[in-house]
Amino acid sequence: MDDRYTPDAAEDSRPAGLFDSVKSLLATLVGMAHTRAELITTEVEEQFARLVSLLVWGLVALFLAFTGVILSAIALIVLFWDSNRVLAAGGLAAVFVVLAVIAVLGFIARAKARPRLFEASLDELSKDRNQLESQ
Repeated sequence: MDDRYTPDAAEDSRPAGLFDSVKSLLATLVGMAHTRAELITTEVEEQFARLVSLLVWGLVALFLAFTGVILSAIALIVLFWDSNRVLAAGGLAAVFVVLAVIAVLGFIARAKARPRLFEASLDELSKDRNQLESQ
């Protein structure tokens, strides 16, 4: 074995310096930022899916409401014709109006139940800040 001094051996045995500490701190901060960015991306995707769901429920509610209005108008026109046509048209109109009301209530319930935008990301960033302040 050769016991001569080599720079690699000196670097392995010396304690971590200021630059190593800064490098480690930067690596930790970049890792935290990466995790938070992934969380924000997930939340944006969830909000997009929620928005699409609201849009679909709104379109269903509008379609059923318009169908109910048209069938109600047909029922009024048919009202002056023979006997049972009015009952059938009125029954169909009532069914579509009830379905439209249900769709509107579903839309309102989903609109009111919306979570705060980026809530999980903000909570995690708050935890990170508290942890860094306590150290």
